[in-house]
Amino acid sequence: MSRGSSGIVAGLTAAALVAVGVLAYQASANAPDNLAAPRPKASASASATEHAEPKEKKSRPTALPAGSGTGQRVVYALADRRVWLVDAAGKATRTFEVMPSSLNPLPGTYRVSTRSGAPTKGSDGVMIEHVVRFAVVGDAVVGFSAAVDGSMESPDPTLKTGGVRMSRDDGDAMWKFAMVGTKVVVVR
Repeated sequence: MSRGSSGIVAGLTAAALVAVGVLAYQASANAPDNLAAPRPKASASASATEHAEPKEKKSRPTALPAGSGTGQRVVYALADRRVWLVDAAGKATRTFEVMPSSLNPLPGTYRVSTRSGAPTKGSDGVMIEHVVRFAVVGDAVVGFSAAVDGSMESPDPTLKTGGVRMSRDDGDAMWKFAMVGTKVVVVR
């Protein structure tokens, strides 16, 4: 190959590499955030995994638990990670899965004590909305809330938080249903 044609090939190769680099940069700059690799969570000790999601999805019952009270109420089953909104006639009008907090109230009957509708930062640093508080465990207030970004991740077991997370749609339903004074029945 002559000296002139090797210079042309080298120039074309360099131009192609620059073009590929520019296209790769543009593609990465315009990629949605949800395509990024998940970031590792803070590690938890083996003894602090009581709320970690099981590797295999466990079938959770959807029938209203027996012995969960009467009348209008919110029923929260700790082991099933499920909530029922029950009308005055005792009929469950909605049920949904929740992500328990790192602190749980003892089984019993509570009342909604306060509510906060505006988005705020939860004790775990996540932006939340439609907070419905009903119990206190130690120094932490326990309540239902929905993450503004829709996430329902397992809580960091090193943080003592009382936020029981639900989807945004379920959070909207809880907000409309559970006024201050509404009964909240916690069962195992």
